[in-house]
Amino acid sequence: MPTTPPPAARTSAVDGGRRAASVPPRPAAAAALLCTVLFGLLLTLVVLRWGPLIALDTELAGALHRTAVAAPGWTHRNRVLSDWVWDPWTMRAVLAVAVCLLLRRGERLLAAWVAATSLVGTGLQQAVKALVGRERPVWPDPVDSAGYAAFPSGHALSAMVAGVLVLWLLRLHGMPRRWQWAARAVVAVSVVGVGFTRVFLGVHWPSDVVGGWLLGGALVAGSVAAYHAYAAGRDRPGCAHESGWRS
Repeated sequence: MPTTPPPAARTSAVDGGRRAASVPPRPAAAAALLCTVLFGLLLTLVVLRWGPLIALDTELAGALHRTAVAAPGWTHRNRVLSDWVWDPWTMRAVLAVAVCLLLRRGERLLAAWVAATSLVGTGLQQAVKALVGRERPVWPDPVDSAGYAAFPSGHALSAMVAGVLVLWLLRLHGMPRRWQWAARAVVAVSVVGVGFTRVFLGVHWPSDVVGGWLLGGALVAGSVAAYHAYAAGRDRPGCAHESGWRS
């Protein structure tokens, strides 16, 4: 008598994400290392006030500032994007929503990881700003203003951290590829766009923005790699799992 094969087990998007999390992502670790090395190099050049870098910063910032002064309408749109759409608090709000959704799904470990990464990013950029103490550009006819030190750009760092974390969460939870590609496009425009606005508005040097991207990239890539390594350790046979903490 023929036997009916048992039905295939149904898997959720989170289960697929957990399987993905069980494999340490070497590309994330490599990206973290690369960004760290490049940031260290850029930081050294900024601290030493390396002539070619200062000259390039001055030339690019000056050219964009002259354009901003001559085009007030375009400058206003850039201020809206910089101060509202891509503001660091907007990025933190996006991550706060993500954390709430994860908590609602019972994924407390992942929620805590995302929240911790965001908090570390904020503290890290403030600490580096205080240590470097780089002055912001000063113009006789400013179109915008910003306080505290210049290097690295907090806007650039926050956009990088929030954007990559969101893309990572979408991938972990099995978001369809077409939506992942759409999200990547939005993140890419946001990360590059906010960097442009900060220099265009005359409140950052170009190297401040690059520094924010690199430091943010190092942090978020390192966080992703660490999470995957930790999740893989929890999935090993014989490893005790803390009840109530889903990865």
